[in-house]
Amino acid sequence: MRTVVFDLDGTLADTSADLLAAANACFRELGHSAPLGPDDKLTAFLGGRAMLRLGFDRLGLGWSEADISREYPRLLATYAEVLDRETQLYPGAVQAVQDLRALGFATAICTNKPEGLAVELVKRLGIAPLFGALVGADTLAVRKPDPLPYRAAVERAGGVVARSFLIGDTQTDHDTARAASVPIVMVSFGPEGHGVARLNPDALLHHYADLPALAQKLIC
Repeated sequence: MRTVVFDLDGTLADTSADLLAAANACFRELGHSAPLGPDDKLTAFLGGRAMLRLGFDRLGLGWSEADISREYPRLLATYAEVLDRETQLYPGAVQAVQDLRALGFATAICTNKPEGLAVELVKRLGIAPLFGALVGADTLAVRKPDPLPYRAAVERAGGVVARSFLIGDTQTDHDTARAASVPIVMVSFGPEGHGVARLNPDALLHHYADLPALAQKLIC
């Protein structure tokens, strides 16, 4: 079965405001000001540890990876409390997935968000029934850009890797697709905008309305 695999943060949904709020809450608990702002969307989509590193740097604080590991569970716990407070699906995402499924495609999510948080978020967004599988950062022993989570997402959705492709928004997604030897489609409405063209993806997606036709071109 032909399969389309979606990244979650920055691809299906703009989760940046809630992610940044959780990171800033960590720094406030440490007695500091909130160092991260709306312009830090790209860092937010690189994950909690990336946000913590940037925040420590912004505050001029010396830090080590031990500090990041200590604060990371606090960030996740705080994020769980604000999971969908500001998060929104990108325009047309739901209709595009519905159209793909109507055309006979399987659909799945492969994300570097912890599985439990990802499952809860897609439930709250009302899109869980649209996907045949969800593989998170801790579903397997490895995460993207290792190709194994991607392959697991395809196979759990009932698809075949050779007839699949990935839609994402970051270098991690690009590298995952290349490692899995599948096409990569990058969204131009994510945190980096049209700048993702620098990665030379197999296609750019400017509007979700264009996805069904693009999918049929990429996988005959």
